[in-house]
Amino acid sequence: MAIYDTEEEQVEALKKWWKENGVSTIVGLVVGIALILGWNYWRDYKKDQAARASALYDQLLSTADAGKKESAEKLAQRTQEEFGKTEYASYSGLMEAKLKVQQGDLAAAKQILEKLAAKSDDELSHIARIRLVRLMLATGEYEQGLQVINKVDPAASSGFSANYDELLGDLYVALDRRDEARTSYQNALRNGSQSPLLQFKIDDLTAPEIVQTQK
Repeated sequence: MAIYDTEEEQVEALKKWWKENGVSTIVGLVVGIALILGWNYWRDYKKDQAARASALYDQLLSTADAGKKESAEKLAQRTQEEFGKTEYASYSGLMEAKLKVQQGDLAAAKQILEKLAAKSDDELSHIARIRLVRLMLATGEYEQGLQVINKVDPAASSGFSANYDELLGDLYVALDRRDEARTSYQNALRNGSQSPLLQFKIDDLTAPEIVQTQK
C-alpha cells in the first residue's frame, strides 16, 4: 500500500482511483444487488406457484372423491394450463386420464397418457407409460403395448423394471407366447416385484407343462 505524506496526496490518490475504478465499482454493485433481488423474486415466485398448484390439485382430488367427474376434469385441465411447469400438471394429467377411463373414453385417456409418457424418463412418465400399456392390454392392443415397452431405456427405468417385466409377461400371455411370458415373469420376480399375483401367473404357465410331461 502506498504511503502518503499529506492529506492532499491522499485525496488526490483517492480521486485518481475513483476516476479509474468508480464506474465499474458502481456497475458491479448494481448488478450484484439486481442478481440478489432477482433470485429472491424467482424463489418466491416458484414457492407461490407450487403452493397454488398444490391447493388446486387438492381441490381436484376432493372433487374426484366426491364423484363430481365433470368438475374434476375441468380442475385437472386448469391445473395443467395454469401450472404446466410444475409436477402437479403431470399428477392432474394422470387423474384426468383416470376420469376418462371411468367415463369410457379410452381413446382420450390414451392420448393423455401418451403425452405424459413422452415428457421424459422421470418417475411420473414411467407411471403414465405403465398405465398406458395396461390400457392397451385391456383393449387388445398387445403388439402396440410391446412396442411401447421396448422403447423404454433400461438404464433410465431401473426402478420400474419389475413393473415392465410383469406387463411384458401379461402381453405375451395374451399373444399365447408362453415361453416369453414365463421368462418375463421370472425377470420381474428377480427384479423385486411385489405383485401378489406374480407367482400364480408363473405357476399357471408351468402347470400345463407338468401335465403334458406326466402323460
